[in-house]
Amino acid sequence: MTTHPLLDLPPLSAARFAVVEDRVARLLGTRQDVLITQGEALLPLEAAIRGAAGPGTVALNVITGPYGQTFGDWLRDCGATVYDLAVPFHTAVTAAQVREAFAAHPEIDFVSLVHAEAATGNTNPVAEIGEAVREQGALFYLDAVASVGAEPVLPDAWGVDLCVIGAQKAMGGPAGVSAISVSERAWARMAANPDAPRRSYLSLLDWKERWIDAGRTALPHAPAQLETLALEACLERIAEAGAETVMARHRAAALATRAGAVALGGGLEPYVYEARDAAPVATTLRVPSGVVASELVAGALAGDPSLPLAAGGGALAKEMVRVNHYGPAATPETVRASLSALAASLAGVGVPVDEAAALREAEQVWGRAGSAS
Repeated sequence: MTTHPLLDLPPLSAARFAVVEDRVARLLGTRQDVLITQGEALLPLEAAIRGAAGPGTVALNVITGPYGQTFGDWLRDCGATVYDLAVPFHTAVTAAQVREAFAAHPEIDFVSLVHAEAATGNTNPVAEIGEAVREQGALFYLDAVASVGAEPVLPDAWGVDLCVIGAQKAMGGPAGVSAISVSERAWARMAANPDAPRRSYLSLLDWKERWIDAGRTALPHAPAQLETLALEACLERIAEAGAETVMARHRAAALATRAGAVALGGGLEPYVYEARDAAPVATTLRVPSGVVASELVAGALAGDPSLPLAAGGGALAKEMVRVNHYGPAATPETVRASLSALAASLAGVGVPVDEAAALREAEQVWGRAGSAS
């Protein structure tokens, strides 16, 4: 029988699994309980809402992109009363807007927010919003799947009670593993919720009782070994490079892509208006009038299908291009190649562009961003 590096591995022990959880906790700077959830991040995202929310919940659901819309749907499915705070996808929500929502609905006791929306390219000021949520005394739920590794994610410092991360974006890992940090307040809310899932893959309480409360000595079921080892490898790589260095590389990629797109000309411009609202994990661009984003991306990928370019989802497929410069793609080479491919595709449909200016500006901005870090 032939061997393979991904097969015939020794069993993953409970001790090793716990070590990986502890490494996640260190990355997040949290003393909260951390659970590795063996599935794509939608698993803990949904599990946290269904565990903590019910008919008595009054939620403020912040919508700055498609995932915020999904969270509102889940909250309503749980029977919660939901007030949506929606802002245009080209901007970010502010703490002042959150406080205004609290003033209008002082009964709010749950807040759901996406940190960075990779789909729309914006990022929200979680530290300031967290301060407002603490003043309200509400439970704070955060989707940090796209942001972790690209910008700071600090549940304890920000007062986040339920913080979900995934490995597949800035951490540079697989999509099949995720993690969640859970505060004591969140555990208490779930324990008091008669509708919280039990004896279910969506049950965080099952994991708490069978794993955390039992001392993390015996795994409740066979672990997803390859994915857990891959998550550990991601954490090791970030620790070796330094989290600040990894985040600085993502910031530089975003700034360089944004500046290069503006210098390219032809009507291509940042989708997120203000640079302070733009996520470092991915840059979204609005295409010129008369150009269809999905067709522009298809043309750009014709020369190199490996480039991290995608059209926006749904209706945004007509107007938005996304440059996914995260993980291993957060490099100056990726930024240059993406700009050149977009330049060639625009030129191919008769839009005049200045590729040399775009590359020159991107290189200069990357250099300044690198020296600043």
